[in-house]
Amino acid sequence: MSNKILFVEDEEDLTLIVADTLLGQGYEVITAADGIAGLEKFKSEGADIVVADVMMPKMDGFSMAKEIRKLSPAVPLLFLTAKSTIDDVEKGFEIGANDYLKKPFELRELIVRIKALLRRYSTNRGEDIKFSIGRYIFNVTTQTLSLEGRSVELSHFEAKILELLVTNIGKTVDASELMIAVWQRDEPSNRNSLHGYIHKLRRALRHDPSIAIINQRGFGYMLTINN
Repeated sequence: MSNKILFVEDEEDLTLIVADTLLGQGYEVITAADGIAGLEKFKSEGADIVVADVMMPKMDGFSMAKEIRKLSPAVPLLFLTAKSTIDDVEKGFEIGANDYLKKPFELRELIVRIKALLRRYSTNRGEDIKFSIGRYIFNVTTQTLSLEGRSVELSHFEAKILELLVTNIGKTVDASELMIAVWQRDEPSNRNSLHGYIHKLRRALRHDPSIAIINQRGFGYMLTINN
């Protein structure tokens, strides 16, 4: 059975090109031209992944995503955006986006990102992704960090950075790799933001002294656990 993609975009030509390409890849494609129509299509027909523009008439992508998240906390959501500031991107992630792609984009990159999200979320559907970090339990799916029954919520960026560090535990993760994975670009302003999020993660993990996030100056960061 093919995966169903809901593609919500007000540019008719782009919709036709993307829908035709995705159909050629074997996906079932549902389209809508604005946020209200996209929300109604999701309610009536469902979808395995939602790909949506941010700037749309009647209801923008962010507002639509909020409503979709109430109906389905787990469906993967990929935003298409002409905006590129950190504030805009962070707003999308805090609403519940799983990824974003800056316009204009290559169709091949869109397909790669769709496949990656479907693979991750279909493989783990109904099962949270969790890691043990010392005495903590890091739930990637719910973006929470738990210790002795108490949980704190992480922001999307904090969770993304921690996931990259924990999957490379004991190894230095290049700062550029972290920034590209989170913000899709390596810029001086992003380096300051990255350092700020690392500081927040250190505070979140401070109750287990065996855990450390080490700054490998000039290279990146490494998560270590001294048992």
